[in-house]
Amino acid sequence: MIKLMSRFFMVAMLVPCLALAGPVNVNTADAETISESLQGVGLNKARAIVEYRQKHGPFKSADDLSLVKGIGDRTVELNRENILVAPAAKK
Repeated sequence: MIKLMSRFFMVAMLVPCLALAGPVNVNTADAETISESLQGVGLNKARAIVEYRQKHGPFKSADDLSLVKGIGDRTVELNRENILVAPAAKK
């Protein structure tokens, strides 16, 4: 019974962490939001995504993220469902 309760507690502690990850528009989000939303993308990689976007323009597809140094195909595949590439709203 103690093992079961221990496992339940561990799972319950992880649920809020999983809830934070979610779809993110990599064409408009800041580095902090990108790093919080995509698995395997820390703040430095997220900053590289933003820098690449500023130099080369908006991403056209999720696969374009693999053009960013430090972002590989595996990271893109892991996060494909959470990567949005909608254009930025015009002012």
